[in-house]
This record gives sequence, structure tokens and C-alpha cells, in this order.
Amino acid sequence: MTIEPAKILLFGVGLGPGDPDYMTVRARDLILKADRLVHFCKRGRRGNARVTADAIVPPDPAREIELAFPVTTEAAVGDEAYDGPIAAFYDAAAERLAAEMAAGRTLAVLCDGDPFFYGSFMHLWRRLAHRFPTEVVPGVTGMAGAWTRANAPITWGDDVLSVLPGTLPEAELVRRLVDTDAAVIMKLGRNLPKVRRALKIAGLVHRAIYVERATMAGQVVSRLDDKPDDEAPYFSMVLVPGEGRRL
Repeated sequence: MTIEPAKILLFGVGLGPGDPDYMTVRARDLILKADRLVHFCKRGRRGNARVTADAIVPPDPAREIELAFPVTTEAAVGDEAYDGPIAAFYDAAAERLAAEMAAGRTLAVLCDGDPFFYGSFMHLWRRLAHRFPTEVVPGVTGMAGAWTRANAPITWGDDVLSVLPGTLPEAELVRRLVDTDAAVIMKLGRNLPKVRRALKIAGLVHRAIYVERATMAGQVVSRLDDKPDDEAPYFSMVLVPGEGRRL
């Protein structure tokens, strides 16, 4: 007797950094075929991943499941004002999706960048992957899109790359920056002034590149020293390219 493999119901689909041309063939195929397209967003606004997918499929109310975050400000891990509401949100979202899959529908959760790299999908995966057959489709990360558009090779030779959330305490940012060859600092937002100070203390601000909305409309690339303000939207990061062995 041949046992048929279980039908995959949940797909975490990485769409890349924002430019639809950087989507994988697998991602495009699933966007076209899934019964439901799921995307995270701010309340009252379409999510960036869903906007990216517009290049493949236009909005279709019959297929859409919108998951609107109750909190959208980046916070440090352990901040109860953030962790409590966001955990309850993920619990409710997981049950909403579970009901769809229990009815036999396939879901494509649209993800910016790669689903397993600082992705919201991971919180659904923890709640659902042990209950329903799941596949994760990798995507080009936002940081890869950023250093490519900045024309800045990020690591040379044996350079060590550190990826740091800007939500870390300033002293911790400094410690880790001093101890690395190259860095990507994410989750900027209101943390940008702190990140600037940490880079100055670590002696790296002269190498820092600010990138906003990499590969998307409205892209900005500049030396951090040339950025006159401390405004940083969600889709922004700071790059510190390595200076290791070059042949």
C-alpha cells in the first residue's frame, strides 16, 4: 500500500526585499495557486508583501486574509507592553488560519525578505507547523537587497558579519560592533539616534551606510554621516561593510 504524502496546507512564502523581480519561481507559483493569500499589515493599510505580490495577482477580496498588527513600534524583547498584545495577536491569527486549513484550504503567508529571518511568519510557524503540513519558501533577504543597491560588498575574506537589532541597549550595540568586522543593523525606527551614538563610540560611523526601502520605490542610499535627521521608517537599515582581505 502506497501512503500518499500529506497535502501541504501552509506556505510561508518569502517575496524578497521588495522588487517583484527578485521573487523566486516557487514563490510566484504559490501566489497564483494558493486558495488564500495571507499578509501582515498596519491597521488600515495594505502590507508591503501584499503590495509586492500585486505584480503577480491583483487584490481579490475572496482570497485575502489580512492580519493587522495591534502594535507596530519596534520594542526590545521582554517589553511586556509589546510582548503581551503581540503574543495574543499571533494566537488569534493562528487559530483563524487553522480554521481555514481545517476546511482543506491552502494558505500562502506572504513574507517580506525571508520567512525565517526576523520574520513575523515564524510566530505562526511555531503555533501551526506541528498541526498542519507546512513548507517554507526562502526569499532574498532585505539586507542582501540593501548592500547590493548600495554597491557595498559586505564581507571580504574571513570577515565576520554581525546582524544586530537596533532595539538592543546602547552598551550592547557598542560591545558587539567593536567585536565584529562587518555589521547590518536592523529595526531602526526610533532607535536610530542610539545606533548613531553606538557607531561613533565603536569608531565605525565613518563606514556606516544608511539604506531605506532598498529595491523599492522611494529607495534612499547615503552615508549615515550625510543623513541630516533621525527619521527611519520600518524598511531601513544601516550597513557597515567589512574591510578584510581583498585579492
